[in-house]
Amino acid sequence: MKIVKGTGGFVKEGYSISLSKLTILWPGSKLKNKTKTYTGKGRIMSIATVNGIKLNYKVEGHGEPLVMIMGFSANRSGWRSQIPFFRRHFKIVTYDNRGVGKSDKPEGPYSTRMMADDAVKLMDHLEIERAHIVGASMGGMIAQELAINYPERVLKLVLACTFAVKDDTSGDTSEQAGLLNLSPRKMAVAMAKLAVNKPLYKFVIGTLAMIQSYFTGASARAGLNGQIEACNNHNTLDRLPLIKAPTLVIVGTKDRIIKPVSSEVIARNIPGATLIKIEEGSHMFFLESRALFNQKVLDFLNPESPTK
Repeated sequence: MKIVKGTGGFVKEGYSISLSKLTILWPGSKLKNKTKTYTGKGRIMSIATVNGIKLNYKVEGHGEPLVMIMGFSANRSGWRSQIPFFRRHFKIVTYDNRGVGKSDKPEGPYSTRMMADDAVKLMDHLEIERAHIVGASMGGMIAQELAINYPERVLKLVLACTFAVKDDTSGDTSEQAGLLNLSPRKMAVAMAKLAVNKPLYKFVIGTLAMIQSYFTGASARAGLNGQIEACNNHNTLDRLPLIKAPTLVIVGTKDRIIKPVSSEVIARNIPGATLIKIEEGSHMFFLESRALFNQKVLDFLNPESPTK
């Protein structure tokens, strides 16, 4: 069995195991100039120059705008379990944060405020005045900064498996804290294994993260370092009461990366926020418990939408 590195992943018997797309290797051809990218139903990835960098993004579906912001080290394909569901109800925007994927990976420092500015500038580029904002993990930190600093741009806000500050109560679990001295590449692999609780998911996610880590270049390492810095310095606790948008805070009770109590802290400090706990849910409960997550978020964003 021949496995070769291709665009966005590894090609095995003609098909990539990339998380974001399918790469077709034509028989008897050389990989470098005989690959085609298929994103499905004519959906094309685009690049926008915003806030001094290039961001890779994709727009799908119709309806009210929904901007989905992914977490540390993950590109837009981290929403693969949400995209098919939510594009039936909204015009969804997913993108690679600065530092990962096909977006630029400048040297730091990064901050979650800077990355919130990236998101708003992308909305400007797409001529989206207001949108629902969903953020997971680091994406939830970015979403907090967006809602605090650009309240007029947010319809409703969803904060998943995230924190407002690192202190004695909130922030990283002890398991996650034990990874902080690892290199960014090793940390990303170890976090992938902590992010899920079911054995099959641990094997698949861990294996893919390990494979991808072998091909992490200097620019990608700079991007991961920048994102780590942004997470470590994130602190919105005293400013959470400034959030005016209706807010759903949702968390898995068995999150091994961010203390689940962090979500309780957030919900207590945002006026009128709703808190939902997914029993036995992991950090990536939006993957492992995707049907439940998707329905809870849809019910909050648009209670009148059909469930399927």
